[in-house]
Amino acid sequence: MKKIFFGLLAFAAFTVQAQIRGVTEKGSGLVNLEPHQITLNLINPGISYEIGLFRNVSASAATGFGLASYEEGYAFGYALHNRVRYYHNFNRRLEMGKNVSGNSGNYVALSNTIFFSQLRVATDIEGPKDFNVGFYGMLYGVQRTYEKGFNFNAEFGAGYYKGDGVPSGYGPLLNFTFGWVPTKRKSRIPVFD
Repeated sequence: MKKIFFGLLAFAAFTVQAQIRGVTEKGSGLVNLEPHQITLNLINPGISYEIGLFRNVSASAATGFGLASYEEGYAFGYALHNRVRYYHNFNRRLEMGKNVSGNSGNYVALSNTIFFSQLRVATDIEGPKDFNVGFYGMLYGVQRTYEKGFNFNAEFGAGYYKGDGVPSGYGPLLNFTFGWVPTKRKSRIPVFD
């Protein structure tokens, strides 16, 4: 499953990269998405980068603390979070006169999170000291970016935890970040194509 996930992610990134290169924003279909967005996470120290791939679809990578909790126990520590997001409510938010700049919307996502043994703080999973755990699953999330650049993102879902040197299993994933977006955002005034 890990190979399939990374294969699909790589295929989407290379295909979209070729289509976006040298094309204007309106021509690429990124009407509501930010082409690039960096977020500095304040409560959960880390950084995230989100790139708009095509209409309502983005890919993101982030670092920060995470909690892996599944049938075998828990592992808490620094993690790498990867997402492919589909924002499903941009049009409805625009019709209601709400903000969509800074990728403010609700989304479903394919998710991959790697919890590294070298950066682990605590665990109760029995096994060797140098085990890693990877999460592969689906998430539902809410992201909002406000006028001054403050951003919050909350997501929850479930999936498969694959252990490297420890047993695997199923479990939930919860993630919350609060931070600031230093990159320039689109106008808060809706743009229609």
